Amino acid sequence: MRAARNIAILMVLAFFVAVVPGGSNAADALLTLITIGFLAALGLGAYTFYRQQSFTLMTLTDGQRAMLVTALGVLVLMIAGTDQLFSTGPGLLLWLIAVGGAVYALYRVWTAARASY
Repeated sequence: MRAARNIAILMVLAFFVAVVPGGSNAADALLTLITIGFLAALGLGAYTFYRQQSFTLMTLTDGQRAMLVTALGVLVLMIAGTDQLFSTGPGLLLWLIAVGGAVYALYRVWTAARASY
């Protein structure tokens, strides 16, 4: 019964998006609002992590800290450029290599930080 109710709600919402004038604009605005909320939550999570781990981050060497900041910057750029990079084959390959390299760099910094205890 619950599943039927949820499906009915989705059908009503889809009807309004398809039939009501400006419905697709409202759907785009809602999707943009959800995306902004998600990115704000990621930023808040990163800030909270930084506040909780500030001592550990300050005990890293300058090279490790540079690797950490560079890897995080690459990830942010790859998130921002996902639509453009996914539209071409070489762009997708570049995206995969960049994200893989950034994740590997983060892993290296994490293992170095854990080894220094």
